[in-house]
Amino acid sequence: MINEKQIKRILISRTDNLGDVVLTLPLCIWLKSQFPEATLVYLCKSYTAPVVSCFVPVDEMLLIESLESLNKEGRNKALKADVILHVFPNQKIAQWAKEAKIPYRIGTSHRWFHWLFCNHRVDFTRKGSSLNESQLNFHLVQPLGLSEIPSFDSIRDTATFFQAQAKPMAMDNYFIIHPFSKGSAVEYPLKNYVTLAEHLVEKGFQVMITGTASEAAKIGTSFDHIDGVTNACAKFNLSELIAIIKHSKGFVACSTGPLHLAGVMNVKTIGLFSPRKPIDPGRWSPLGTSTQSLVFDDQCEQCANNKTCNCIARIPVETLLIALLN
Repeated sequence: MINEKQIKRILISRTDNLGDVVLTLPLCIWLKSQFPEATLVYLCKSYTAPVVSCFVPVDEMLLIESLESLNKEGRNKALKADVILHVFPNQKIAQWAKEAKIPYRIGTSHRWFHWLFCNHRVDFTRKGSSLNESQLNFHLVQPLGLSEIPSFDSIRDTATFFQAQAKPMAMDNYFIIHPFSKGSAVEYPLKNYVTLAEHLVEKGFQVMITGTASEAAKIGTSFDHIDGVTNACAKFNLSELIAIIKHSKGFVACSTGPLHLAGVMNVKTIGLFSPRKPIDPGRWSPLGTSTQSLVFDDQCEQCANNKTCNCIARIPVETLLIALLN
């Protein structure tokens, strides 16, 4: 057991993707509650920095791009901490942490390089787990005194710990449809999203379509025939997207980063999932108290046998509409 009186500075390392970073917020909340006097530092990519800047428990942010630009002496100084949690295993960062002589270096025992660079290794695996990603992160704080992994319900209400600087939007009374996931999930058919947009506009709402520049090319002119739909793909940076989501009436997407942003702000969030592990809602349901994760058949035989399956396409558009409006 680590002596908590020795902990003055804690470094969380998660340098991967948007949704993964969002799902570390409950871990940050726990660390701040257990070590209120400690400085909590978050090591992330510059891309996800606008999200981490909304995390109330985080005191400082450190960018991996900045570390990469430093010499060894400067990097060791920047990494000065008492504890580092390798939430996302990264061999380079693990080596840097040892070189910086961080006293407590915690990582999963299932990465070979952690046997070289970490001195506290926790035996757990994410693959095939029935726990949500946000719960799995808690395994790493067992050396810091955690006795039991919290339930998903007990950690999902995080909205008060995510403070976005969200200016009022020019439009109001709008829902957001985010059709694609940059390949991170089985995707719902675009034509079904078009039908959903048509129904929402018929009911007097506006609809905003969001996505990246490459996704804009996939969407093309699919929504152009619908008055009341704004195609905002690649029109906003991440900070602006956070504000747009915060002011929306609801958000619908398959499993992707912006879905988790909507959830953590307690926006009405409808996630569309395949029941196939490890991309199922048990693992990737978004945080928040206004979220709903939909599958067509949670007993799908194809998905259960880890075979390619597109059963997500059979989720009725009417089900999405009811979920958004109720």
